[in-house]
Amino acid sequence: MPSRRRFLSAASLAATGLALAPLAACSRDAAAPVSAPATAPPSPPPANANAGTLIARAIPSTGETVPVIGAGTSGSYEIALDSPDFARLQETIKVFFDGGATLFDTAPNYTNADEVLGALLAAGGWRERCFLATKIAADDRAAMEAQWAETQRRLRTDRVELLQVHNLRALDIAWPYARQLKQAGATRYIGLTHYLESGHAALVEAMRAHRPDFVQVNYSVNAPQAAQTVLPVAQELGIAVLINRAFDDGKLFARVKDMTLPAWAADVGVTSWSQLFLKFAISHPAVTAVIPATGRPDRQADQLRAGSGPLLSEAQQAELVAQFA
Repeated sequence: MPSRRRFLSAASLAATGLALAPLAACSRDAAAPVSAPATAPPSPPPANANAGTLIARAIPSTGETVPVIGAGTSGSYEIALDSPDFARLQETIKVFFDGGATLFDTAPNYTNADEVLGALLAAGGWRERCFLATKIAADDRAAMEAQWAETQRRLRTDRVELLQVHNLRALDIAWPYARQLKQAGATRYIGLTHYLESGHAALVEAMRAHRPDFVQVNYSVNAPQAAQTVLPVAQELGIAVLINRAFDDGKLFARVKDMTLPAWAADVGVTSWSQLFLKFAISHPAVTAVIPATGRPDRQADQLRAGSGPLLSEAQQAELVAQFA
């Protein structure tokens, strides 16, 4: 765990590059339509689903902006298409897009999450508004090609905005394939991911060797090591950053079950621990967006509120790191 002084040094909050306008819709041609499951239409989102305009940050390689609050699909989107959970996800995704968010991150190895997300985007007509990110997660070229074909089928699209090599898996094979797909127009951006501190050194090495458009890495109040490893290199090289595991797979909520928010939380517009954990992540200037997963409309609305208003000061970030060390 880094010391307080080292963390403060790494967590500079320079506001340069922040854009407060929502992301313009990204147009993509959908694949041939597939019948959506028969479910009731989604109900309207909760009132005041987003407490303010979402902060947006620029992707360094192009200048295109994305809102700082995105969404993941692991766990929450791994449900049956004909279940009540699917109807609830229809409400959840409506809150997401109506609140100004656009970025969804998924992967072919999250059981059926791709199929569920593809059905939701098609049923709601959300694909044209979605910055869609997925991954390559296979061990040889033939398997990667088959996986990509299946990904397109399940997501109901012939292209994505971001294609990432999942946890650096078979990188020597996957990276040339990702570059080929980018050159063919199947994706606008390519990237690398990891989710453990033990993978940071290899991720940094790959960042320097391949100069991806994006990296994705774990970063949270109880695991802030990326501020010493990956995030400074991303700033140096001009690489966009997605943050996973901002809630430490939900473990942080058990820790704060009987805890009150810091006295200064209201000063930064925070009313829940979920918002505070997300706002911690986006308060680092290297971070482009954070991608928590939820299958509940109320929690989706709560998460969106973290993406507007003041960010955390260096002292506030350091206080949280010390509290959860």
